[in-house]
Amino acid sequence: EVGYVADPALATTVFLASRLAKPILAEGPAGVGKTALATALARAGGARLLRLQCYEGLDEARTLYEWKYGKQLLYVQLLRDAVGRELAGAASLADAVTRLGAADDAFFSEAFLEPRPLLEAVRATDPVVLLIDEVDRAEDELEAFFLEVLAEYQVTVPELGTFVAARPPTVVLTSNATRELSDALRRRCLFLPMGYPDAAREAAIVHHHVPDVAARLAGQLVGFVAGLRRLDLRKQPSIAETLDWARALVVLGADDLGEAVVHDTLTLLVKYEGDLEVARAAVPSLLAAR
Repeated sequence: EVGYVADPALATTVFLASRLAKPILAEGPAGVGKTALATALARAGGARLLRLQCYEGLDEARTLYEWKYGKQLLYVQLLRDAVGRELAGAASLADAVTRLGAADDAFFSEAFLEPRPLLEAVRATDPVVLLIDEVDRAEDELEAFFLEVLAEYQVTVPELGTFVAARPPTVVLTSNATRELSDALRRRCLFLPMGYPDAAREAAIVHHHVPDVAARLAGQLVGFVAGLRRLDLRKQPSIAETLDWARALVVLGADDLGEAVVHDTLTLLVKYEGDLEVARAAVPSLLAAR
């Protein structure tokens, strides 16, 4: 029991992904539980969660590894005399370069490697869930690189060689659909379209996470939030914001969703001034439609 309320289609996709060893591509608006799905999978399987947050300008190096340059510089300072003694016996400049190259290799070993999520997932010997979050924010070139990694579950570090996953990680990619992803990436994954939950499922989510909320109030607040989502808002209330609102109503001791308490707490659901004006104007009709 990890607290993630899944519908049958979602549960089936997760089951098939585990049996077929395929990544899941969860796509939908922000706040519908895509990232929470990866967290729930990690908790359910007793696995580590490795999260790679995508953003514009992210390059391959930052997804794979970096070198610990500070540590390398410190070791160079500490070992300066030893390197000097090694070069002192060089018979020629070419010999000195050869010896220096051997010393340089020592500074590009695993001791100085800082693995990033992709490399860490491939090297892991324990169960891991790799979350590639908001892949639609990454550039096309990086998306193609993800595709290569997911095809073979192996990555190459030029100084160290190729690492192949001993046990392929569970992979979840999320997208807010801000741009079209490639057909190749979609073919590689099991597609999981995600939208806001229906009233029954969202009420179940509220009851699970906010057990102190009365059943009648839970039904009212879920219906009100669903009405808000039908308005022309810049940002729709997320599931997490529904839960925050439910907790706030419990703290306030509300047992019924009246107009006064809604106006006093509306900012827990609506986060832009323009949206707030639209929502406040719609409060009477939304409450009447409960």
